[in-house]
Amino acid sequence: MITEKDLTYLRRCVELAETALEKGDEPYGSILVSVEGAVLFEDHNHVAGGDHTQHPEFAIARWAANHLSPEERSTATVYTSGEHCPMCAAAHGLVGLGRIVYASSSQQSAEWLSEMGATASSRVRRLAIEEVIKDTVVDGPASELTEQMRGLHQRAFEMKR
Repeated sequence: MITEKDLTYLRRCVELAETALEKGDEPYGSILVSVEGAVLFEDHNHVAGGDHTQHPEFAIARWAANHLSPEERSTATVYTSGEHCPMCAAAHGLVGLGRIVYASSSQQSAEWLSEMGATASSRVRRLAIEEVIKDTVVDGPASELTEQMRGLHQRAFEMKR
């Protein structure tokens, strides 16, 4: 269940996604929050340079592995503007991060792009997080942010035309 507190963190993720878009990148942003509520790390997509592993969720997993104890990782929450891709979900599970909360799902973004006439450009299958990792609490999408996220994906699609 997504709470008002969760929505505050998700709104920051949407801001980061907008920053990514303004820099010519895909609209994704994520933050890592400690059990106490402190933002430990934040980032946005950096795939425009050609390295399609430069997702913020993957950066969070690497950062957490190097800076947090296993217990700190397991009690931290990853908030993200878009549901983890399989690569990021696997990284999340491998380093033992805790709960995941996302604003929009992979299914939603696929539907939006299809409606816009975009063709799938990735060779990676879209899988729900729960299909990639187990024993992780996952909450999303946040209906309160659906139209804002759809708008960011629309802008990204129009920029690529």
